[in-house]
Amino acid sequence: MKVSNEFKIGLSVVLATVLLIFGINYLKGNSFFGGDDVYYAFFPSSGTLSPSSSVTLNGVVIGNVISVDLVDPNKFIDPNKRVLIKFSVQKDGMKIARGSHITIVPGILNTEVQLQQNYIAEHGYLNIGDTIYGSVSQELTEQLETQLLPVKRKLEDLMTSIDNIVTSITVFWDTSAANTLNQGLNEVKIAIARFGNVAYNLDDLITSEKAKLGRIFDNVEDITYNFKETNASLKRTIGNAEAITDSLMTSDLKGVISSATETLQRLNLALKDASEGNGTLGKLLKDEQLYNELNSTAQRLQDLVDDIKVHPERYIHFSVFGTKSKGVPLTKDEEKKLRDLLNATPNKQ
Repeated sequence: MKVSNEFKIGLSVVLATVLLIFGINYLKGNSFFGGDDVYYAFFPSSGTLSPSSSVTLNGVVIGNVISVDLVDPNKFIDPNKRVLIKFSVQKDGMKIARGSHITIVPGILNTEVQLQQNYIAEHGYLNIGDTIYGSVSQELTEQLETQLLPVKRKLEDLMTSIDNIVTSITVFWDTSAANTLNQGLNEVKIAIARFGNVAYNLDDLITSEKAKLGRIFDNVEDITYNFKETNASLKRTIGNAEAITDSLMTSDLKGVISSATETLQRLNLALKDASEGNGTLGKLLKDEQLYNELNSTAQRLQDLVDDIKVHPERYIHFSVFGTKSKGVPLTKDEEKKLRDLLNATPNKQ
């Protein structure tokens, strides 16, 4: 069977028309074979909403916007009913409960419609073709302005702080401050130059005194060697000291200490008796009469010695020719004085 060209052309036109209708419905978000549930919603504005925009429930696409129409301006009665939107729900078996509402949410790339489903459905469900309460979320510019307003204020405060810092730096960086800074840099340069001179002088000193330094190091080396040589003697000395210490530790140190303690106790008793007037030493220390008599006797003896020195002829009798010298006659007072001096003895034993 031969197919004519006219048939081919007609078939191509039909297929192209079907594909065109399918593409248009697909772009609009409509099902190709129809059967979608259609609902309506009034809004105060479209919020840049356009046909084929998505209708979502909890973030899941359930339909598309079919049309966005402006209500007749002459019939504006309710300011919330100026735009009529027709949308479809393509989810099989899904019903919209009464009391639900739909919101236009502006976005950066696109604007969508979000369905806020009343899951309790205490008043039943809407019929297909019914109208749902709609509202418009904040415009994108308003959202951005609300979110960026705190950032804007912080940036303004930051710019104010930066401006104050720049002003402070400008005030500081005047002529006097610059001169002070230059003066400080010059002082640093002078200090570095002085340090260089000190380093040069130190190097020169080391070079000139190199021989002396060599002798000093030689002397230090000799001292170290001598110390090393005397190390054995030091060890022996330390050993002897340890031996002496051990001898002291092993000796009868306890007996020596006990004997010394006993001697000190006896001395303490003797001193105690003397302080109480007991014994010869105690009588000498405590007997005031004995002390006075001894003192008086000593004084009389001293007077006798002085008198013998002045008048020796009274007490010493000798003759060159053997004749007996009669001496110098003494008076009764002088004879009594001499007798008292010779016979003066303490009354107490």
